Amino acid sequence: MTEHMATPGDLGRRLARRREELQLSREQLADRAGIDPGYLGYLEETAASPTLDTVRKLATALNTDIGELLGATMNLPSGHGRPAPHAHLEKLRPEECLRLISPGGVGRVAFEEPAGLTILPVNYVLHDNSVIVRTAVGGPLDSNLRTGVQGVEFKISFEIDRIDDAAREGWSVLIRGGAHHVSTDEQAEAAASGVEPWAGGDRELYLRIIPSEITGRRIRHTSSTTPS
Repeated sequence: MTEHMATPGDLGRRLARRREELQLSREQLADRAGIDPGYLGYLEETAASPTLDTVRKLATALNTDIGELLGATMNLPSGHGRPAPHAHLEKLRPEECLRLISPGGVGRVAFEEPAGLTILPVNYVLHDNSVIVRTAVGGPLDSNLRTGVQGVEFKISFEIDRIDDAAREGWSVLIRGGAHHVSTDEQAEAAASGVEPWAGGDRELYLRIIPSEITGRRIRHTSSTTPS
């Protein structure tokens, strides 16, 4: 008897996201996994319940594991697995750093406030080689990052990273620069960047981080291969 399974979480969304990360078409992934492309489309677009064998094949083809596809690791911090053998750290050029963070997503803003060093997660987009975040008026990124002197901005740090637990690889990018509160005249351009905060609510303050320094690092290991 073929074993079917109830898949926790949004399997289709995770399949599509991982496939896009590897820059694979549906046809390419279906060929790797030995399944029909039409069935793969069904899995990505509906709340399907495939067999355990199918999920295992897809996980192998996507260079990940079953738990990752099913959302079993969703509440675990990234990088909880063992490090890869023969791993090494390489520095990234600024242009490569900008390429990696260009899709936007979630990063972390680090700054000093009266109570001490604070690090907050924020949604961001990269627009004209600057980082744009959207936050609440009067919130921590508003009042704590104003110098009170025209033309003088607080220097802050912004960090973005990506950890691939299955491949045991990852990268991180660190940007340092001034925190520029977008003026009324600049707000239309900032709004056109399309940044949307996951936290919801009334968040009409835009902050632009203009890089003065961009650095990055990537963890690789000798057995790494590039998907064909």
